[in-house]
Amino acid sequence: MRTLQRTAVSIAAAQAALLIGGLVFGQIAAAQTAPTPDAPDGKKEVPTKVETVIVTGKRAALSSAQRIKQNADEVVDSIVADDIGKLPDRSVTEVLARIVGVTMDRTMSKDDPEHFSVEGSGITIRGLTFVRSEMNGRDSFSANGGRSLNFEDVPPELMAAVDVYKNPSAEQIEGGIGGLVNLRTALPFDFSGFKTALSVQSTYSELKKKSSPSISGLVSNRWNTDLGQFGALLHLASSKSGTRTDAFQVEPYYPLANAVDGQAAGTYLWVPKGSAWRTLEFERQRDGLYGALQWKNDSVESSITYFKSKYKMQWDERAIFAQSDPYKIRVRDGVFADNGQFLSGTLYNSDGSGINFGSDTRSAWRKSDTQDLGWKISWQPNNRWQLNSDLQYIRANSSAFDSTVGLGVLMESETIDLRGGRPSLTFSDADRAALQDPANYYWAFTQEHQDKSKATEKAWKGDAKFRFEDGVLQDLRFGVRLSERDATTINTTPKYFWSPISQPWQLGWDIGQLAYLNDPRFNSNHYVYNFNNFFGGKSSVPSLIFPTLNTATGYPDSYAALHAYHDTLCAEQHGGDSSSCTPWAPAPFGTDPAGTNDQSEKTQAAYAQLRFAFDDTLGVPVDGNVGLRVVRTKMDARGYTTFTSSQVPVGAVGEVVPVIPNFAVGNTFSQTYTNSLPSLNLRFKATEQVQFRAALSKAISRPDFSQLQATTQLAQNFTSTTVGNVTTISNVTRTGTADGNPMLKPIRATQGDLTAEWYFSKTGSLTFAAFHKDLKDVIINQTTITQVPDASGTLQNFTVTSPINGAKGKVNGIELAFQTYFDSLPGWLSGFGVQANYTYVDSSTKLYNPVSSTYCAGSNSAANLNLNLNGCDTNGQTFGNLPLANLSKNSYNLALLYDRGPISARLAYSWRSKYLQAVNVNGTNGGDGLDTNPSSPTYGGTSVGWALPTWADAYGQLDAGVYYKWSDNVTVGLEGQNLTDSTYKQLMQQHIGMLGRAWFNTGRRYTLTARMSF
Repeated sequence: MRTLQRTAVSIAAAQAALLIGGLVFGQIAAAQTAPTPDAPDGKKEVPTKVETVIVTGKRAALSSAQRIKQNADEVVDSIVADDIGKLPDRSVTEVLARIVGVTMDRTMSKDDPEHFSVEGSGITIRGLTFVRSEMNGRDSFSANGGRSLNFEDVPPELMAAVDVYKNPSAEQIEGGIGGLVNLRTALPFDFSGFKTALSVQSTYSELKKKSSPSISGLVSNRWNTDLGQFGALLHLASSKSGTRTDAFQVEPYYPLANAVDGQAAGTYLWVPKGSAWRTLEFERQRDGLYGALQWKNDSVESSITYFKSKYKMQWDERAIFAQSDPYKIRVRDGVFADNGQFLSGTLYNSDGSGINFGSDTRSAWRKSDTQDLGWKISWQPNNRWQLNSDLQYIRANSSAFDSTVGLGVLMESETIDLRGGRPSLTFSDADRAALQDPANYYWAFTQEHQDKSKATEKAWKGDAKFRFEDGVLQDLRFGVRLSERDATTINTTPKYFWSPISQPWQLGWDIGQLAYLNDPRFNSNHYVYNFNNFFGGKSSVPSLIFPTLNTATGYPDSYAALHAYHDTLCAEQHGGDSSSCTPWAPAPFGTDPAGTNDQSEKTQAAYAQLRFAFDDTLGVPVDGNVGLRVVRTKMDARGYTTFTSSQVPVGAVGEVVPVIPNFAVGNTFSQTYTNSLPSLNLRFKATEQVQFRAALSKAISRPDFSQLQATTQLAQNFTSTTVGNVTTISNVTRTGTADGNPMLKPIRATQGDLTAEWYFSKTGSLTFAAFHKDLKDVIINQTTITQVPDASGTLQNFTVTSPINGAKGKVNGIELAFQTYFDSLPGWLSGFGVQANYTYVDSSTKLYNPVSSTYCAGSNSAANLNLNLNGCDTNGQTFGNLPLANLSKNSYNLALLYDRGPISARLAYSWRSKYLQAVNVNGTNGGDGLDTNPSSPTYGGTSVGWALPTWADAYGQLDAGVYYKWSDNVTVGLEGQNLTDSTYKQLMQQHIGMLGRAWFNTGRRYTLTARMSF
């Protein structure tokens, strides 16, 4: 490996010498337009004559994308811009979702399904999230703890095309089992000479009732000089987006033995503890800068590219959520299904105190940027040898702040009807008035989160290609790649710091009363929020009192003022003595070493690939490649193991709480592993129009950097109940969470593809693909026991959840795609065309250490620790094997096209079936499960945690666009998104069925576009 490193340094020095000598700024145009056989990027062949194709219209774009698919060595699908600065959607994520086999996730985060994202947050390829991202064939990523780009961060206006590789060859950088997404930008030599373009857009959100502008501009030119051809390009883009999301939510269902009067003994009725609603206002700004310089002479080609994307988003939310004791809920006028599921009725609290809800104001922002500088040189000393060198430096930064301030409110009752498409809530005039009365609200809590990430990578790739003159062998390609990547993430400790202001469970021992808003001491920083035009006017919900937005954004001063309310109440409870009251302090950020995770990764890869072609040896012409890539990975991670314990009230009785001193211990981990990745790609050309492919390969997908963190947080908690002057301790739990595991290995796959492809015209094709992936070392969350000695030396058990390589799986599927224009139709009818694709994916998983028990164990039990594997219901029962997350069995895209004369139009519908999002995510987990197994030690108790599988229901969306070419230089257009005003629905899996969890509505959006090109 030292030899490889010395070679890298030598070639880098040679590049610098060439630059000083004037050999700079270039690369052939074909390498950055559609991949063609023999391009100098080392992937395809270079035609003897370079042809520049200018894409001018949807037909030409489809034709270019089809040529890419037909001529590629691998299984590839592409989307090409039909004009400069014009991919067909508002985000790269949405663009990718149009490709067969690709689907998008419409939540902001896979760990937080409670928040919808209009532009999506990620993609899957063939049902897998293990996706590698590149830009112009180079590594590209965001500083979010992952390995790929946040595609929503990238300005689509800067992209010339998007390619999705579904089965890799040896020359491609390893790391994507699902597939490889390569974003391509234009280069100066893509144009014949001077070129300028300008695009202006305005997008109107019907639900938010606000317009947001976008603009992009390009200027490019090329010159012939005595030193060779020279080109320069500059492309800028800036866009804003403002959307709104309204949502209903239903809490998990609990089995109640006394939900209604006269309920038969030994029976259970399943009842949620309430239904809630929320509104989220979202704003984002996305800016991009791209520049490129090219130069070439007879034997040397070179280019320098610089890309920078900046992303800033802000969202503000007002939400109400149920936080009552589910086992005190009763039902009046209830209607239940045959399985005992609640359908409609009025919920109330058995003790007459009202149902406890929370109303919170939440504000969050995130800023991120990625900068990528690359330099390529290609030298062809003769017609048989070609040498390529590529240097890259990439830097990504991200920072975020998330603040929530909450009130508590007692709702006398809640009347719910769940028999329609979404919850229907009924409130009397008296109920609505009570929800606007400050006397019914109290200050409840604050919650803060901050994070900051930085990631850098230095990479060098050197390739050589030797062309054979005659015979079966076409060329031999070989090369090396060296990379060094560092990632640092800083979080608040704990990650989300929740702090009570006044909670009912604090009464009697910490505070004597709640901080009600009608108390003059606490009557500030709140207002009445009206949910106007909720669900586009299709639903009506009451106005509520919320903390002001300035209270959420005024951290830390606003937090300190709110917690001063607690200090006042606490001092009063203790007769004016505040020494027993713990003052609030901001969560440590950047000062606590336990909140910092550092990882570094070095890779050293070498490959060799042989391309060949048989004319008629096998009856039909066959070409392809066979190769081997070997990569060595060295990982280092640094972090901490920490412990914190809740404070035991003075004089408390009941369960004994072991005394364990708080601690923080540093950890350092290192590991090295080597993977050999062979690949074979074959193409059988039955005719010039009909061909078949067969591909076999092995691939890996390394764990995300967030999964490799070396920090474990242990905690000891308990429940305290105060009656009179006596506080009783119960339900002592000792748990731990490790967001990462620094000893994780990569997920491995053996995969195969078979395709049949018919290209019957320049824009007409019918293609079929069948694929199989055999996965090993799939990463799942596993709960294990960790022992820590208390002050007396007795070992105490902690149940710690962390990721492990704990499962294997299989993925099988088919893809079918068709596109054509109906050119044979007469007159204007010949402008019509159609695009359609369908994907079927099926998966199965098998745990390395399966658990056979039907019931979940108590939180400190060493037996049956499968809470986070297949989930646990609120009655203590586990679920069976679940499919791989984010995998829809069925998905399709349908598009009706029109392109004739000055008119170009598209009507597109995209749909995917329901899929598992995650198990044990925000809002669908808790600790009040009631074990129905009579032989369990927790039978009838409340110490069993529950974690429900959360699913996204089937969802389809209709989009459209019509464009008019005013002149050769000017085009205007109107686009519409979500024209059917579709509602996105989430499900939660329980033993009584798939139940509605949440409903999201974002309304329609319209975009007016003007594009000029000269």
